[in-house]
Amino acid sequence: MKDLVEHLARLLVEDQDSVVVDEKTEEDVTVYELKVAESDLGRVIGRDGRIAKAMRTIIRSAAARKGLKATIEIID
Repeated sequence: MKDLVEHLARLLVEDQDSVVVDEKTEEDVTVYELKVAESDLGRVIGRDGRIAKAMRTIIRSAAARKGLKATIEIID
């Protein structure tokens, strides 16, 4: 799952070396903290947060297939 978050983010940003994904567990939910360059934040969030919502949907769906719960938190 962590690799999927990283792969999706690298497809969107210009500075691919700045993409960092940290994984932490809060209760029964795995939270993937996504950090990108400040100049790429808009690309990852998207207009009205549409890209971020789409990424969260993909991760939730992939986690649900494995019987898990997961989400993405974008760190600025």
